[in-house]
Amino acid sequence: MIDLLTAPGLHDVPHGFAGRRGGVSLGIHAGLNVGLGSQDDRAAVLRNRDLARDAVMPGGQLVTVHQVHSPDVVTVGSAISDADRPAADAMVTDRPGLLLGILTADCVPVLFADTAAGVVGAAHAGWKGAIGGVTDQTIAAMEALGAQRDRMACAIGPCIGRASYEVTLDFAERFERDDADNVRFFTAGRLGHVQFDIAAYVASRLARAGVGRIDLLEEDTYSQPDRFFSYRRSCHRGEADYGRQVSMIGLSG
Repeated sequence: MIDLLTAPGLHDVPHGFAGRRGGVSLGIHAGLNVGLGSQDDRAAVLRNRDLARDAVMPGGQLVTVHQVHSPDVVTVGSAISDADRPAADAMVTDRPGLLLGILTADCVPVLFADTAAGVVGAAHAGWKGAIGGVTDQTIAAMEALGAQRDRMACAIGPCIGRASYEVTLDFAERFERDDADNVRFFTAGRLGHVQFDIAAYVASRLARAGVGRIDLLEEDTYSQPDRFFSYRRSCHRGEADYGRQVSMIGLSG
């Protein structure tokens, strides 16, 4: 059984944040690993992607991008083959039957919808993309399709939590130079380090952009190994690779 989380603000839209439960992968990738870039058996990954798609939109077409930690967004008008995935970190569409999928393993997945306009979006916000404005660019791309930001509902899915996300002081200073108010997203940690609340930071970017509703699922990927893949946890364990989970949103026909 796939563990599929949903957001109240997106209840009218086919969507879901899948965890690692369910699926056919084994070993360190055990469960619903959908990462084409992982070292997992490709047939297992493709089967997992089908299972994830069918949990949200049976018969739909799952569309993903080659994520590169950028603020870049693509507008999707038709299905994209796995071999032709463009380098980007967000997608928007107004075409029914397409299921936009964002892969994460600690980074922040954000799903967007303006149901009145019939426009949806999905963004992968690692720290580079987040500070670079990937969510702002997603909103702008949705507006180009007729959406309005004050009507948008956004949901922030499972990602690494503040208690698990230790960063250096130099890292924090990068955010504080961008905006002095960003100091509020960092709390004291061990000597020379602080704890970063990246979900709250992304939520603040969405709020500042003027979106109508923001839901935070507040699920920490690092601290729940039975439920979520985590890049940082895999590194700390000395594992050779890690799985990825998928967050999906689309428009029904």
